[in-house]
This record gives sequence, C-alpha cells and structure tokens, in this order.
Amino acid sequence: MGFSQMKTRKARFLDMWHARMATRTRAQVKGFVSSPEPRTIGSFARGRQLISGNYLFAGTLIHAPGQSIWDLDPPDANYAAELHGFAWLDDLAAVGDPAAREVAQYWLWGWIERFGKGRGPGWTPDLTGRRLIRWINHAIFLLRGRESDQSRAFYRSLTQQTQFLSHRWRGAAPGLPRFEALTGLIYAGLALEGQEGLADPAVKALARECASQIDAQGGLPTRNPEELLAVFTLLTWAAAALSDAGRGTPREHIAAIERIAPTLRSLRHSDGGLARFHGGGRGLEGWLDHALAASHVKTAQPDGLAMGFVRLSGGRTSVVADAAKPPSGTASYNAHASTLAFELTSGRRPLIVNCGSGASFGTDWRRAGRATPSHSALCIGGYSSARLADPDRRSGHEELIDGPTHVPVEISHLPDGIRFEGAHNGYVRSHGITHARTLELTHDGRGLAGEDMLLALEDADKRRFDSALDARGLKGLKFDIRFHLHPDVDATVDLGGAAISMALKSGEIWVFRHDGTQTLSLEPGVYLETTRLKPRAAEQIVLSGTAFTYATRVRWSLSKAQETAIGVRDLSMDEPYYDED
Repeated sequence: MGFSQMKTRKARFLDMWHARMATRTRAQVKGFVSSPEPRTIGSFARGRQLISGNYLFAGTLIHAPGQSIWDLDPPDANYAAELHGFAWLDDLAAVGDPAAREVAQYWLWGWIERFGKGRGPGWTPDLTGRRLIRWINHAIFLLRGRESDQSRAFYRSLTQQTQFLSHRWRGAAPGLPRFEALTGLIYAGLALEGQEGLADPAVKALARECASQIDAQGGLPTRNPEELLAVFTLLTWAAAALSDAGRGTPREHIAAIERIAPTLRSLRHSDGGLARFHGGGRGLEGWLDHALAASHVKTAQPDGLAMGFVRLSGGRTSVVADAAKPPSGTASYNAHASTLAFELTSGRRPLIVNCGSGASFGTDWRRAGRATPSHSALCIGGYSSARLADPDRRSGHEELIDGPTHVPVEISHLPDGIRFEGAHNGYVRSHGITHARTLELTHDGRGLAGEDMLLALEDADKRRFDSALDARGLKGLKFDIRFHLHPDVDATVDLGGAAISMALKSGEIWVFRHDGTQTLSLEPGVYLETTRLKPRAAEQIVLSGTAFTYATRVRWSLSKAQETAIGVRDLSMDEPYYDED
C-alpha cells in the first residue's frame, strides 16, 4: 500500500470516527444568534427540474418523480457528493414557492433521519462545510411551518455537524475543500448560539490558508479559473458574515480577496463567463459578476499574467490564453495540457473555445479533455505538450507530468492593438521543437492575427529533431493547429477551400484565413459541459502541415467580415442548461 493510499484510508477512518463521536454530543443549540441572510444564488430553472423529479447531478440525469433523492442509487461518488453537499437547496430556494419548500423540507429531514447519526458519504470536512452554509443560509425558508420536534432535530444536527467540522477541517485537502470546510465552520460558529468559541480558530486558520494558497498573482496552484471563483465567493461570504457579526476580518483574508478580484476580471470573457482551462467551466450565469460586485474591489489587473493567463481585449472581443507552465503534483489532478491554447469571445458569443472538462462523462472523456488536441493549440504528431501519469490505484487521480518547464512570454502594445508572444518547450524532449505563438488583437476587436512557429533552437535540439525526422523516414514531423468552435457557431468552407466562414447567433460573421502553406479543413469536434447529459457536437478548424526544417512558420487570422457592423444588437436567447440537444 502506497503512502497516498494509507493517507486516504486514514482520513476516511477519522471522518467516520469523529462523525460518530459528534452525533453523541449532548450540546444542543436552540436557535440562531441572528437571522442569517442568504448569499447563495440558485437557478430557478434547475429548481423547477428538481421539483418535477429530474435529478441532474454530476452529468447524470435520474428521472424519479415523487421520489426522495435519498432513495436514489447514485451512479458514482461525484453524484453522491452533490446530493450530500446540499447546493441544490439554492435552486429550490430560487423557486421559493410552497411546492419548492415542501420538497426542500422533505429532503432535509430525510437526510437527518437517514444520515444524521454519522453515516453516509456526506461526513467529510468539505461536504459538511458546504452543507452547513446552505442549511444556515436557508434556515428561515426551511423552518417555516415545521413542528417544534422537527426544529429541535434541525438544530441538533447543526450542532453535531459543527462539532464534527471543528475537529476535522484539517482533514480537508488544501485548496477549495479546506476553504469550504473553514467557511462552513465560521458560518456556524457565528450564527449558532453557544458555538461562538469555534469561530475564532477557524477565522485564524482561514487567514493562514489565504496567505499560503493564494499567490501574489491572486491565483491557486491548480490554475483552475472556476475553482478560483468558488474560493473567492467563499472568502467574500466569510468576510460578510464577520462584518454582520460586528467582527473584523484578518488582513490576510482581505488581501486575498483584493488579489483575486482583478485576476478573475482578467479571466472573464466579454460575455461574462470564465475562460475554460484546467478542469474549470464557464461558471453559472451571473455568478462571476455577482461575486465581483459583492467583493467591492474595484482595482483592475495590472499588465501581465493573471494566474498564468493573459487577456487581450479590444472592442467587444476578448481573448484569453494559457501562458504559463501547467500545474504540477497534486494540484495537477484536473490540469490540462493546454499551454499556449486560447479562447476568443465576441460580445455575448463564444467563437473559439477549448473542449472543456469531460469529467462528468466518464474516464475516457475526462482523459480526452485534458489532452492538447482538445484545445485551440498546436499539437505535434498527436502528442500532447504534457503527459498523464499512471492513475493512483486508490484514488484514480492522474498527475500531469513531463510538461513545459520554460514558458517565456512578452506583452506589448502596438499602434493599432496589443500583441502577445509566448513559447514553450513541451516538445523539446520528444521532438527537439520549441513552439512559439504570437497573437495580435486590434483595438476595435475586429481582427486577431496569429503566427505559430516550430523551432529547433539549440544544437542538442537540432540533433533530437534530426533523430525524430530519421525515425519517420524523412517524411517530416506532422503537426496540427486546432481552433475548436463553440457548438452554436455555424461554419462553412469558403473561397474554394482557402477560408472558413463562421456565423454567430448574434448575426456576426467571422472569417478564418491562413497563408496557404498548410492544409485547411473543417472537422467534427466536441464541446464538454458539466451541465449537459452528453457531449455536444461541434466543429473545429484544423491547419495541418509537416515540418522538415529547423524553422517552420504558419500565419493565420480571424477577422469579422467587412459587412459585419461594429455593434450588433444581440437579442437571441440561449437555450436552458438542462436541454441536452
């Protein structure tokens, strides 16, 4: 048994033991110090789906009208975790009518009856923290019309879960899980009668996590934008709870919020969604804007990188590119081989995207989504710029290894726009090739000019390149430059195969062109979203070529068609999240 397996088994044993001990406590909370104010945001559409018996969690839909979610047979651990984390309470509260309250109450007291004595998969520090936040946020919604014995059971369970969390928050993994555990403990310590003594240690611990986990760029080791938004939201909630209780917030805590806010602005596309890198998605509609507004931080990100990403903007167009080394070690469990990949959004419409995380669709899709060909990047011979290690036998996690170790970047201003230049050595070991990419976005956002270069720079690199060439019978090193299109983009081959025209739902027309030295094709693609039941069909533009020399250059461009207006009035409505087609 390896060290990580022993550590995992020990953590599960301690969770179970402390859960059983906590549920034997005689301490009894009788009410709240003050009426808690809900800060979570739910989805009305998803709330209606839950009420009707459509239970979509972790990418799997179970249709079971009238059946308690606790009677379901969860298909995997991620599905069970979403049930026991109680984030679905936000969605039912967003509906807020008597039917929604009845379902919420039925499921909550069903959990207490079935799992309240320390059983089940929900007794982990992060899930308990997440659950406590929701129970406290929606207490008024939940307790309305309940009998006194049910209220006593509610407060007794809150007390027991708080006691468990006070002993086990250290067992949560560093990063988002520990931030969830500590924020939940702070919420409970401040809100519940007689639990105030548990808040102070949690406040200090959260400040230490802010100092150690949030770097100078306002980023996390995982470099996952959506995870950063989740941490940022928890920190603003904790700060607001401390303020409501008349307490100060530690300097490290406030400083972390002030570092993260401008970074999130740099990771925000023009449509309000997050760039999708390293396992993260776009985020729920309006979540990012609401979180930034709640933070009251107005500062912008200075020129340079934000958590290793660069943002170019002009007019109504945003470009976000991965411009740093990929995460490593345990922080790379969800990381992607996406160095120098980029996304482009025009107004409210994503145009160039990455495929996204396939984690909710199974192991094969998860692995595929992490590979370089699933990103809008250059790929040599089907190889990714970083490899996946063998999965851990116990957890199944796969670290990202053998990735780029040197990623020089430069950002400069042009008379008519802004330029990004970057390179990485992810293919030097295997092919002797350094990949360099230049992106130039005009001030009006109507054009993006790109250049990709494959270079054998050092003598050792040239020898490695020659060896790779010999191994292929001097037929050259094949490479592909991929530009994945959002599923809503309608693309057609144009100008006799020399260009690709792309129509957005807003009415905008974009055109892809290249220098004619490579082969241009429009091929099937895929778009992976955790809120969908299956991967969505999409298309991708592929420039295919062969490198024979120590320097190969490919030029291409994305530009709005001349007849496309500067400002398009985009009134087309998006489909609801639960539509699988």
